[in-house]
Order: sequence, then C-alpha cells, then structure tokens
Amino acid sequence: MSEQQGPIRVMVVDDHPMWRDAVARDLAESGFEVVATAGDGDQAVRRARAAAPDVLVLDLNLPGKPGVQVCKEVVGADPTVRVLVLSASGEHADVLEAVKSGATGYLLKSASTQELQDAVRSTAAGDPVFTPGLAGLVLGEYRRLASEPAPAQDTGEPGAPRLTDRETEVLRLVAKGLSYKQIAERLVISHRTVQNHVQNTLGKLQLHNRVELVRYAIERGLDDA
Repeated sequence: MSEQQGPIRVMVVDDHPMWRDAVARDLAESGFEVVATAGDGDQAVRRARAAAPDVLVLDLNLPGKPGVQVCKEVVGADPTVRVLVLSASGEHADVLEAVKSGATGYLLKSASTQELQDAVRSTAAGDPVFTPGLAGLVLGEYRRLASEPAPAQDTGEPGAPRLTDRETEVLRLVAKGLSYKQIAERLVISHRTVQNHVQNTLGKLQLHNRVELVRYAIERGLDDA
C-alpha cells in the first residue's frame, strides 16, 4: 500500500440533506477532501465508484438500497475503500450486519464533530472504530463466526501459508482486538510497518479484510496465545 498522499478523500451518504451537508461541511473545514455526497443507495454506489473515496461515511437507513447493501457493493468493487457507518441506530443487529458487509467502523450520530474527524482518520488508516460499548460486541461476533465451519476453500492445499514470526505476532494482536496504533506501540514499530505486515498476511492467506483475518486467527487459537 502506498503512503496517503494529500488530504483524506471522503464521501458522505445520508438521506437527510441538512445532516448530509452539515457533515460534509464540517469535514471539509477540518481539512478532508469531500469528493462526493449521495442521498440514496443507488446514487451512493454509482458515485462511490466514480469518486473513489478513501473513506465512505455511510448512513444505514437509505431509500432505494439499504446501507449494508451499499457497503457490500462498494467494498466488493474496490476493497481499498473503507466504510465508516454513521448511524442513529445502536441496535446490535445493525452493527453486526454492517461489520459483516465490510464496514471498518461504526459510530453513532450522537458522536461529536471531533469524534467523527478522529474516526474518519482512523478508518482511513484501516483501524476499526466503534462507539464505546460496541467494540466488545463485534469481537464477540468474530468469535462466534470463528466457531462456525469456514467455507471450504483451502482444502487440497499442500499446507498452510508460511507467515514470518513477526507476521504471526501481529496477527495474534489483531485477533485480541488491538488497533494498529496499539500494536505498533506494543511491538515498538511504526504504524506503517504494522499495516504492511497485515497487508502481507492478507495476501499470503488470500483473505480480503480484517474480519476474515480475525476469524482466521481465532480459528487457530491465536487470540488465546
């Protein structure tokens, strides 16, 4: 992955024009580059593909196509796009559905402007951001998913991909729920180095995102190691 060049490119999706415009304005005034906005699901998918934002700030309750479907389609078409859900709903089912559809983070609309700005920066860096109280819920869901049989995809392979000691160490800490920043501090390495290790591990294991990575680690008991 290349270094972030210039301001973080953000797209804001919400069906309430005043809220959408206010969020876009606040982010633009804080130094983010707002490359697009959208008010419904179909428009969001089209514009996200055209604008290629770094972070999609997405409401779940959209006309036409629900937010989780928008998330699936946008991330499916371009896995480098990070999705930060900004929702009025703190319902556990909504949070888990968003994470399963590819969202990196989930913030309630009661968050302050500063919290939103920090969340967008963290999301752009690939770190999961959750409104307090939801992170434990998501980690619990990772564990539940890990207890289910995984899709048969690596049967017949000559053996598990070889990870370096450092890659395994980083993977273990990811599985324990640490952010990239916390992992960097724990291992006394840079945030960028942690990201590189994660990207290399994803490539070796043929996985697509942090959710799949955590599931892989938990299946192998790395979170207890």
